[in-house]
Amino acid sequence: MLDPRGRRWHLVGEFMRRAGDRAGKVVFKCAMLLVIPTAALSQETGASASSADGQAELPQPIRAVFDYLTVAGTETAPEFKPLSQSERNAIFFKSLINPVLYFRAGLSAALDLKNDKPPEWEQGASGYGKRFGNITGQYMIQRTITFGVSSLFGEDNRYFGSGQKSVCRRTGYAVSSSLLARHSDGSRFPSVSLIGGVAAGAFVSRSWQPPSSRTAGEGAVSFGISMGYNVLGCVVKEFLPDLVAPITKRHK
Repeated sequence: MLDPRGRRWHLVGEFMRRAGDRAGKVVFKCAMLLVIPTAALSQETGASASSADGQAELPQPIRAVFDYLTVAGTETAPEFKPLSQSERNAIFFKSLINPVLYFRAGLSAALDLKNDKPPEWEQGASGYGKRFGNITGQYMIQRTITFGVSSLFGEDNRYFGSGQKSVCRRTGYAVSSSLLARHSDGSRFPSVSLIGGVAAGAFVSRSWQPPSSRTAGEGAVSFGISMGYNVLGCVVKEFLPDLVAPITKRHK
């Protein structure tokens, strides 16, 4: 029998499971993990200035989602402009405090709690806290390594829309963009910073996890899942401006 606190968490997990079964689990999870709007951040940073032209008319909650996804406004690839280091710094620090991050981490922690993953971590508020801390810690490592390496090699991991009309071509561009970064001349090469950051987050986080998750195999699985979410995220980034265009028009 579960204690009252454990029963509450069990009911939360059961509610999420049933909601995910409706109208397709993929659509639900994508929307919840990647596109749910939350409160916006202050616009007093250099990053806001660099993307103001693309986001000036966006409602604040949607702008927070764009910031979290590092979508370069609603600009397309031909409009690419290289980042200054101050703009790069501002994007990095905003990514660490963006409320969308903590919303997504909270939801992911609830799903891990429901699935008893990892089993060594208990149920209830304490177990939820450990899972939430694990997810946010892994994210912080990933973003920090990506920031450092991208600054060193001049890589730009922001997402610029393809500017194309064909759904197939746009999807292909989005999938390829999940592995590529732009350099100052606009050329794209495999993103050492992104791949390295994801790998660092996946494997370094093993150090504080319990024995069942502290293996190279589990690290590889975590890396694969994160890269898979990155592919999915790039597809969302490609089509997200189309989805918010009607909202933008109404907001104007």
